Amino acid sequence: MPLEPRPHARKDIPPCVHVRGARVNNLKNVDVDIPRDAFVVFTGVSGSGKSSLAFGTLFAEAQRRYLESVSPYARRLIDQAGVPEVDSISGLPPAVALQQQRAATNTRSSVGSVTTISSLVRMLYSRVGEYPPDQPMLYAEDFSPNTVQGACPACHGLGRVYEATEKTMVPDDSLTIRERAIAAWPPAWHGQNLRDILVSLGYDIDTPWRKLSKKVRDWILFTDEQPTVPVYAGLTPEQTLVARKRGTEPSYQGTFTGARRYVLETFANTKSALMKKRVSRYLIGRDCPVCAGKRLKKEALSVKYCGLDVAEFGELSFERLVALLAPIARGDLSHIKDLSSDQTLDKQARVAATERRVAAGGSAHRGAPDVRRTSSVSEEKRLTAQRLCSELLERLRPLIDLGLGYLSLDRSTPTLSPGELQRLRLATQVFSQLFGVIYVLDEPSAGLHPADGEALFTVLRGLLSAGNSLFIVEHDLDIIRQAEWLVDVGPGAGSEGGRVIYSGPPDGLGKIKASITRRYLFDLQPPEALTPRTARDWLRLEGIARNNLRGLDIAIPVGCLTAVTGVSGSGKSSLVGQALPELIQEQLGGDPPESEDEELDPLLEIAQEKTSGRIVSGMEHIRRLVRVDQKPIGRTPRSNLATYCGLFDHVRRLFAATPAARRRRYGPGRFSFNVAEGRCPTCEGEGFVMVELLFLPSVYAPCSSCQGSRYNAETLEIEWREKNVAQVLAMTVGEACEFFAGEENVMRSLSVLREIGVGYLRLGQPATELSGGEAQRIKLATELQRAQRGNTFYILDEPTSGLHPADADRLMRQLQGLVDTGNTVIVVEHDMRSIAQTDWVIDLGPGAGENGGRIIASGTPVEVSNAKSSRTAPYLRALFNKIVAAK
Repeated sequence: MPLEPRPHARKDIPPCVHVRGARVNNLKNVDVDIPRDAFVVFTGVSGSGKSSLAFGTLFAEAQRRYLESVSPYARRLIDQAGVPEVDSISGLPPAVALQQQRAATNTRSSVGSVTTISSLVRMLYSRVGEYPPDQPMLYAEDFSPNTVQGACPACHGLGRVYEATEKTMVPDDSLTIRERAIAAWPPAWHGQNLRDILVSLGYDIDTPWRKLSKKVRDWILFTDEQPTVPVYAGLTPEQTLVARKRGTEPSYQGTFTGARRYVLETFANTKSALMKKRVSRYLIGRDCPVCAGKRLKKEALSVKYCGLDVAEFGELSFERLVALLAPIARGDLSHIKDLSSDQTLDKQARVAATERRVAAGGSAHRGAPDVRRTSSVSEEKRLTAQRLCSELLERLRPLIDLGLGYLSLDRSTPTLSPGELQRLRLATQVFSQLFGVIYVLDEPSAGLHPADGEALFTVLRGLLSAGNSLFIVEHDLDIIRQAEWLVDVGPGAGSEGGRVIYSGPPDGLGKIKASITRRYLFDLQPPEALTPRTARDWLRLEGIARNNLRGLDIAIPVGCLTAVTGVSGSGKSSLVGQALPELIQEQLGGDPPESEDEELDPLLEIAQEKTSGRIVSGMEHIRRLVRVDQKPIGRTPRSNLATYCGLFDHVRRLFAATPAARRRRYGPGRFSFNVAEGRCPTCEGEGFVMVELLFLPSVYAPCSSCQGSRYNAETLEIEWREKNVAQVLAMTVGEACEFFAGEENVMRSLSVLREIGVGYLRLGQPATELSGGEAQRIKLATELQRAQRGNTFYILDEPTSGLHPADADRLMRQLQGLVDTGNTVIVVEHDMRSIAQTDWVIDLGPGAGENGGRIIASGTPVEVSNAKSSRTAPYLRALFNKIVAAK
């Protein structure tokens, strides 16, 4: 059930952190006193300045002061937050920041390594594992796939081997080599060079690939030979043959590289993420035949504990591990015995058998003997196992309390959401047992079902009761109601925010009429009670299997707004983020939608399992698929809001059309800071120069030549309506709407951006400064500005994550507009206010991981609110009761 407001029984106010003159980002010389040893929540609309105060000011200053006590050499190794622009801060203890951030992109990073639990597991296997006869004891490092000592020599600890085949490198064998049949070869000049070398070598590049002999095809694709021959660029094969016979001077000497060699070497050595991603398309992966995908050398895999090798142990969910280890921590050593009877089973069967026995409350060992019969276990081994298992349980239980019991130690971190990663780091802090610090958390409820939010609050209260302070940036109303102190920042966003409009106990906010948060916290603005639409038809899918989805049959209403709900790990992302787009795109034709994330390890994409199942009806109503996720819109400051939306193209044309620009023959490219002719030559269009101060935080100073404008002086002389291009990029979306009034092409983008709730962002705001929620809304705005033709299927992953309830309502109105124009929208959602405004709800569960993946309820929001077995229903029902009471 929803959390009840916490009684505020404290009469005394603890010592405070005193902030004076904070001016970080949009903060307007803020003075505020914030109590320590208290549960403090920072509220306000998106872009109001909450994070600038909590992270940019308080945490940054706390880190700066702490690092002054660290040796200069060590400071060089730490990513420092920088020096905040503030007059003074007193009473500030050390701080720990837990922000929403993307997980590591390397597939070698796992849940076990992030939480450091894997180190304990390796020690467990090293000290108390059952070794085969005559095998010496291994060190803990021997059980790590990320060390030379432990990695499988065949796959180097990846668990998979990758190969380029004829089918992957030559997808269309009806083409000739000249027609680029060998798709794996590089594009542009390099590819042409390889084709010209083949001509010099005497190979036929004008016969369809399939008609070439197998010997010729195999040599071109798979040879490791690299012959160097004279190349006659531009000549026909016949002319090349004549030139070689005559000894004509060649254009150059060219060295041949086989297609497979090119793919493998490029993938291994290139520094370009885009190039690595390109060549990864021509690789296929399979489990390593030596280690069977377990990543470790055979000596490490031969050591068993509870009948499992260390790789199988790492595949068990946290909940299963707790059930497995609890008896050992109590001294029951019946588990410490090799499962010789299970050795013939394959990996999946053995893990499944173990999980069934654990689930039944028994030992992991089939027919485990009574404790009294394990006399062969030494006292030293017994105490070691008991101590290590107790420590493992202590670290696992906070993870389960935070709703992460469905994860396993071997789960790759690139597959985690930012919310899951933050909760992992939060659990790590719980068992670190720090005292007297300020924990600064960035929306810890993000990505959490309300049922998981209750467990989160219990963990947070544990940190508080241990003698720490909690400073939390949050939008979730249930979490806000638990606060002992609120700091409401606003009243609006961007230039209209940046002031502390209230600081005090939560009840006092009810008197502050300027606060937008007040309207939602005290139920003064319940969500609109909408009449659900009737489906035009149904998109029906059968037998969907992906991750924990097993043979799911599902019907999605066409022409409606559908929310997919359920606790964290219930299968929502597997269904909406993976299975649906793959199957729909397959029906539409073409490859599945590719990830926009340039930094994602391509090996992870190669290793992804494919969705099984099929669409049986309803595709005649879908002509296009659009996914709008929270991944960044760019990786460098050169990518920004204006360039991503395309509105900057129109702005540059306006400047190029001015009389002054035409006299100088300046084209639109002149007004791009990425083009040499118009940008500042000193900073090359960056706008700043970085001064590295070794053991101090690096200083980013405005460029001395362009003063941060990014452009050279000649370009800045051109003005449109008395503003130069740099001044336009410095405008917020709201300011730009007034400035460009009447310019239809520019206003098409600006008006949508304003309506979707990012009017506070600057046009030139670098992509690196945008949150995941802001990036998603910019992507959505880019899509909304296009002409709507209907019959598009939109997929959004938690679109209200990171949004104030007021901004979430605005976003929902935009999604309703998409549906009104004949489209179908499906969202993964946890926010009950937003779910109540949809037409249809599909609730997955009942639990997470293997306990989820089933449809628990399906119907209108009101119908689902009455479903007895749904964990979403009580929260939805409580909201509808408030709506009724408000009428």
